[in-house]
Amino acid sequence: MTKNHKLSAISLIFLLFFFAGDSMAADTINGADTAWVMISTALVLFMTLPGLALFYGGLVRTKNVLSILMQCFAITSIMSILWLVAGYSLAFSDGGSMNAFIGGFDKVLFAGVMESSVSGTIPEGLFALFQMTFAIITPALIVGAFAERARFSAMMIFSAIWLFVVYVPVTHWVWAEGGWLFEMGLLDFAGGTVVHITAGVAAIVSALVIGKRKEFGVHMLPPHNLTMTVIGAGMLWVGWFGFNGGSALAADGNAAMAMLVTHISAAAGAAMWAAIEWLRHGKPSVLGIVTGMVAGLGTITPASGFVGPAGALIIGLSAGVVCYTATQLIKVKFQLDDSLDVFPVHGVGGILGTFLAGIFASAGLGVFSGQGYAEGMNMISQVQVQLIGIAATFTYTAIMTYIILKIVDKIVGLRVESDEETEGLDLVSHDERGYDF
Repeated sequence: MTKNHKLSAISLIFLLFFFAGDSMAADTINGADTAWVMISTALVLFMTLPGLALFYGGLVRTKNVLSILMQCFAITSIMSILWLVAGYSLAFSDGGSMNAFIGGFDKVLFAGVMESSVSGTIPEGLFALFQMTFAIITPALIVGAFAERARFSAMMIFSAIWLFVVYVPVTHWVWAEGGWLFEMGLLDFAGGTVVHITAGVAAIVSALVIGKRKEFGVHMLPPHNLTMTVIGAGMLWVGWFGFNGGSALAADGNAAMAMLVTHISAAAGAAMWAAIEWLRHGKPSVLGIVTGMVAGLGTITPASGFVGPAGALIIGLSAGVVCYTATQLIKVKFQLDDSLDVFPVHGVGGILGTFLAGIFASAGLGVFSGQGYAEGMNMISQVQVQLIGIAATFTYTAIMTYIILKIVDKIVGLRVESDEETEGLDLVSHDERGYDF
């Protein structure tokens, strides 16, 4: 072999190693996975703004519509900043000796989150942003419980404290490596405990502490704009594909199945709720069908990565029956003014879905999607873990939410004055009107 041939061979080998190394580096971040989670992140933010804002905004009276829209926008802004400052770090970094319960401060202000940082097969910055959208929508759900009577300042202080005291620790327990429920094997694919139980329980505690609206139980308090609510509900349905499908953190079969079962459960929940109203009252209501849809979506959330289409159908139908019954009990029997039914829809739905995930993840039932139980689990042991997760999340959230509310009440007062409630929060809190007729 001549000298030139040797140099050419060496050059070829060098180039092969160079491109192989470059290919291996590129394979660390998967383009398809990254693109899908980017889309999912936008969809989850779309759920809050404008989805939830419009859904809730249409359900309150005309004089309070802007207050609801403002609360959703303000929560989106403040929770994003707090997640950047310390929320992400405390939720997902290593907490050392306390790692079973809370993370550490290694990722404060997204320290170390660079373009080259990787979480699984996606950039870490994208993972942090995706999780930020969950931290936004969870406290935003709670405002539906004390709509039309809470001070704006109290709502903001409460939401900020609640994020760190309740949402962040529960997120770490369930989704962070080393978290005690994560290590126990709790099945919660997209937030049955982390989002829906925490928001639902915080909502019912808030409704109890703040008290009823002045006219509750005295006059009818119908939604002022169901058209707006239906538009918001449609946005929530679409956005939920990112909420559940994106939680696979990959563009794969698991994400596709999560999307499929999400849609089936939403459809089943909506149909069942409408059918119950039709049988009981002779006519199905628009408010009922969209509420049933949200119940179906919330209930499938924890199970979406573990069940198949048949399981999703059962879960959605169950959500329609159970959440409808819970709504009647809360509002009619117990006369609790959870204004926009956050607990009976999200709280009860999250509890039901987390429980049923432990049943329908069974391959033996023929309704699962392929992941099945946690390692070493059977149906009995998995259901036991699910119940522990439900009980722990419920109890911790209830206690801490009550304490936070009492503290905020001492600082600024939770509720507006009686005459301000009569005037409406749009003018009282923001000096603006939602409509100028």
